[in-house]
Amino acid sequence: MFLLGTLVNAGLIVVGTLIGRLLNRIPESMKTTVMYAIGLSVIVLGLQMGLKSDNFLIVIISLVMGAVLGELMQLEERLNQLGLWLEKKMGSIGKGAVGNGSIAEGFVNATLIFVIGAMAIIGALDSGIRGDHDVLYTKGLIDGFTSIILTTTLGIGVIFSAIPVFLYQGLIALFATQINTIIPEALMDQFIVEMTATGGIMIFAIGLNLTGLVKIKVANLLPAIMMTGIIVTVLYQYHSYF
Repeated sequence: MFLLGTLVNAGLIVVGTLIGRLLNRIPESMKTTVMYAIGLSVIVLGLQMGLKSDNFLIVIISLVMGAVLGELMQLEERLNQLGLWLEKKMGSIGKGAVGNGSIAEGFVNATLIFVIGAMAIIGALDSGIRGDHDVLYTKGLIDGFTSIILTTTLGIGVIFSAIPVFLYQGLIALFATQINTIIPEALMDQFIVEMTATGGIMIFAIGLNLTGLVKIKVANLLPAIMMTGIIVTVLYQYHSYF
């Protein structure tokens, strides 16, 4: 079953979130300290990912163009509205009262952390082409543990990140054979490297947000992933012809 790895990954996020909810009754001072610890850890993770780029100019252009598109589409505002709607529907069981956007915050931050990176793509391709789910099993364990920590500070919104994780990895696994046939290996490898670096900058921004140093609209940077794919493809085709 080519979706088994993706199902396990999404399921472990849900389980981790539920465990995190049980640990949510910790003192506010401890929550604050834990939040800083998570923020610092996420900053380091994002920095490591961002430095993997082979051509940082691609990362810069992708982020700038992605930011423009994200602002025009108002992605951050739309996700916050979705979060507020979910809070009302769920009776505000997330962290804090209805209207503080906690579900949106948990959903966006967790989704970016869980989706961006090489393991999601490589693991889904392995699942779809070879039926090998080991990478996604490993990623699931990491995501599950991370969701426990995130839920104690960001609330129940983390659980909804399981949906985009399942859809994203599931679609890659579903079309893995076609992707492997159509896209040259060299192009895929370059895209993964630059996408990981671009995503790393976003994760770095999430870390800054979690520490309270700044408030960056990270969701508005999401189109940068698409721009990375476009730029890498154009450069690959250019070098192929010349």
